[in-house]
Parts: sequence; structure tokens; C-alpha cells
Amino acid sequence: MSVPAQEMQNRNPMFYVDPQPLNAERFGSWRMKGGNAAFTSKAMGVPVVLGEFADASRFYPILFAAGEGNGPILLTGLSDHNLFVKDGFWEDKVYVPGYVRRYPFILGGVEGDPDRLILAIDAASDFFVKEGTEGVALFENNEPSQFTKDAMTFCETWQRETMNVAEFVKALREKGLLIGQRVDGTTPTGRKFSIDGFEVIDQKKLTDLDTETVAAWHRRGWLSACYLHLLSLNRMNEIVARATTDPAPAAAPAPAAS
Repeated sequence: MSVPAQEMQNRNPMFYVDPQPLNAERFGSWRMKGGNAAFTSKAMGVPVVLGEFADASRFYPILFAAGEGNGPILLTGLSDHNLFVKDGFWEDKVYVPGYVRRYPFILGGVEGDPDRLILAIDAASDFFVKEGTEGVALFENNEPSQFTKDAMTFCETWQRETMNVAEFVKALREKGLLIGQRVDGTTPTGRKFSIDGFEVIDQKKLTDLDTETVAAWHRRGWLSACYLHLLSLNRMNEIVARATTDPAPAAAPAPAAS
């Protein structure tokens, strides 16, 4: 497998089929009825931001997608199968990534004005109904409903966190802390797996950081994020254990998602 890169690429972000700017003219009668997590059923990994590291590290290995511009992801499977989704629902009492909770909303750029971001939705999602009374209105009197405003707030928070992630990963690369890794193995049931295309923090180099950098990273919360990442690697054995009892087919390489 190759772990997913971040969503900042030309193709649609992972999970989004038809992202469209949200406006009353086109979507004034649409309503959000919600749905389950079936859209994530083939996700081997999901992007994660630093504010989630503490909660997420209790359940998932946090890895870094290899390559410039890529960031941290939560490993959710050993192949194109999400081990945390059963019958279309994310497992109860397991932390659900913010990237998943944000769906089907997302911030999108405006052509000709790259610094401006507007709220968009995946117009292909079955989370929506185009008319009727089911669900929650996206607009009221041609103005965004409170539900839509709350979605915008969540997406704006995610965007700010994403920018912090980008700065964090850039700093890790500048200090030479990220090293490539590959994991090959066999589950107790004989299922072979291979995980590559990811990086982890070199613990020795982290320990040897100069005191000025340590102080600066501590103030920004980056130092704790480094150690939460390293702690999360202990979850790899749990992922393998899940794959042992999971009914999914044997692991096979899959294209990177973004």
C-alpha cells in the first residue's frame, strides 16, 4: 500500500466526488439528512491535524505520507479496506477523525482569487435530499441556516489546523527528522501485508534537537505532537490484530488517495 497524500492536489480530495460551491441559487432547497460512514469503507488512511493527535493516538498509528507537501495520516487498514468501519458505521467508542466528521462539507478555492475560500459540498453525496422536509435545511430565506454556519466554522477550524500541520511538517523536514519506513509482515492467519510510502520521526534526532528549537516547538505544541506520534506507533500491532480477524480479502497495493 501507499499511504494517502494530503488533499491539496489537483484531483478531488479523498471521499469527495463532485465538490461544488454552496450557494442559495443552486442549493436553496437542499437539506442535509446525514448518513453513515460507508463512504470511508475503502480508506487505508485518513488525514489528521495536530489537535487530534492526543485522541487519535489511542486508536491509530499516526504516520507521515512520504514526499514534499504531504502530511500526517491515521492508518486505518493494511489494504484498501477500513478496519474501523463495520456495516457502514465507524466503530463505536473509537475516535472518528475530523476529516471524516467534516464530510460532505469542505472549503474550496475561488478561481482567480486563491486567497479566498468558500464553503462547498460534495453534491454527489447521498447525505443530501434536494427537496422536501427531511433533514436540516442548508438555507433559510436564501441565507445560510445555522446548521450551514456551524459547518462553515468547523471547516474554517480544520483549515487553520491544516496550515499549522504544513508548518510542522516543513520544520520536521528542515531538521531532517523524518525517515522512510516500510513494514512487511504476515498476520497469524497467514495474510501477508506490506506498508510503504510513509515516514516516521527519528527518535534519536528528536532527542538531539538543540535547546532553542525544543523551546520553540514546545510553545507551539509541536514537541508533544512528535511524542504522541511516536507513542501511536504502538498501535501498529493492533491494526495487524484487527486484520487477522477481519473478513476483508488479502491485502494488496492500492493507489494513493488525496
